[in-house]
Amino acid sequence: MIEGTITFDRAARWVITIFAVVAAYLVLDYLSAVLLPFFVAWVFAYLLYPLVKFIENRLKVKVRVLSILLALLVVLLVICGVMYFIIPPMIEEFSRFTTLVTAYLHNATNIKNFPETIQVWITDNRDGIVDFLKSDKFAESLKDGLPKFFNVVGQGVTLLLSIIASCIMLLYMFFILKDYEYLTENWVRVFPPNLRPFWQDLAKDASMSLSNYIRGQGLVAFTMGVLFCIGFSIIGFPMAIGLGILIGIMDMVPYLHTLALIPTAFLAAMKAAETGQSYWVVFGSAVLVFAVVQVIIDAIVTPKVMSKKMGLNPAVLLLSLSVWGSLLGFIGLIIALPATTVIILYWKRYVTKEGGE
Repeated sequence: MIEGTITFDRAARWVITIFAVVAAYLVLDYLSAVLLPFFVAWVFAYLLYPLVKFIENRLKVKVRVLSILLALLVVLLVICGVMYFIIPPMIEEFSRFTTLVTAYLHNATNIKNFPETIQVWITDNRDGIVDFLKSDKFAESLKDGLPKFFNVVGQGVTLLLSIIASCIMLLYMFFILKDYEYLTENWVRVFPPNLRPFWQDLAKDASMSLSNYIRGQGLVAFTMGVLFCIGFSIIGFPMAIGLGILIGIMDMVPYLHTLALIPTAFLAAMKAAETGQSYWVVFGSAVLVFAVVQVIIDAIVTPKVMSKKMGLNPAVLLLSLSVWGSLLGFIGLIIALPATTVIILYWKRYVTKEGGE
């Protein structure tokens, strides 16, 4: 039964509320490219704030600007340490792979000096090359290739804009951390006084859900990284420790670690060329490690850890990842579990009246 009667005043308020929500959504969608760096910066500030407070309280660095810079330095050192285990071994493996390919080409073609051979070929075929450059076929090829060239240039511009956006995000994060307490305590003043308790409770619940998610997913990612290090070491895969660490870091976003199959395929080719084994045997053994670890994580670790941290049934947990990932893609996978937890909490609190105040 619906309590109360539907009056003109109540209906008008509902219409205005719906209109305001739709208008806010359209504005946010229109300004998403501008607002995204700010919201990302806020999330990073939220993650970095405990470290800033630790430096202030435990290391007695009372100047907030200095404590922020020290926290950023610590994060940078951690990132450099991780990269030390990943990038140099990858460069070394790539150099070895290049040497193996060069040796194979020398043996297969009996060519000892490729640059000299190419120069001789160009000299011998100079007239044919000039005729081709003057032909209509080359003009058509150039005409077809120019859009692709400009597409590559456009991607370069996009990359440059992404770098600029990252710098802006760092500035946002710095200023948010500088006045973190003031911002977190006073942002609710943008709402009317009668609505402030609701938004304060919502922010508190969202913060708790996000904190639980980060701790839980961090434990899952750490476990996955360790399992991959062990699995790759058992099969003697190249760069076993570095690749395992990389996969563990990527799994902070659920299922993002599957992109690690790309460097895995390259490393498998390198090992096959070096040892003379079948490529499909080497790559198949690596894929088997992926499959075994994924089964362990999905069937045992994730349900145990995340259901305990988030208070979600394992089936609901997997369903939320699928739904949010389908709706919002990469961003959906990030917010899936915190958002689902908050929605269920507020459904129980305000609809079914099971959660109390």
